[in-house]
Amino acid sequence: MESYAVIKTGGKQYRVKPGDVIRIERLPADVGAEVALSPVLAVNDEKGFRLGTPELTDIQVTGTVTDRIRDRKVISFKHKRRKGYRRKIGHRQNLTVCRIDAIGATAQKEQESDHGA
Repeated sequence: MESYAVIKTGGKQYRVKPGDVIRIERLPADVGAEVALSPVLAVNDEKGFRLGTPELTDIQVTGTVTDRIRDRKVISFKHKRRKGYRRKIGHRQNLTVCRIDAIGATAQKEQESDHGA
């Protein structure tokens, strides 16, 4: 069975699995840094499918920043016919390229289970 998670970052939701490379909005991390992507909204693993209400606090998705890039230019053009009004603006979004390393329990949850045994 393929394990995957649904995370939310930059106002968008992504379905990720270990080994995926995703392009997300700029994170404040350097290239090569390990990042924890949260909140985790849903996860499908060996325990089955679990949906957060609204998020799962015991699951963590970790990834490594591989690159920081800028997306292609998006042109916004507006005009009003017969009035001579024309506006053209462009936008390039800053992106972080991130490789998903692992989907698993948070370190705090693992420590609690070790002390309980």
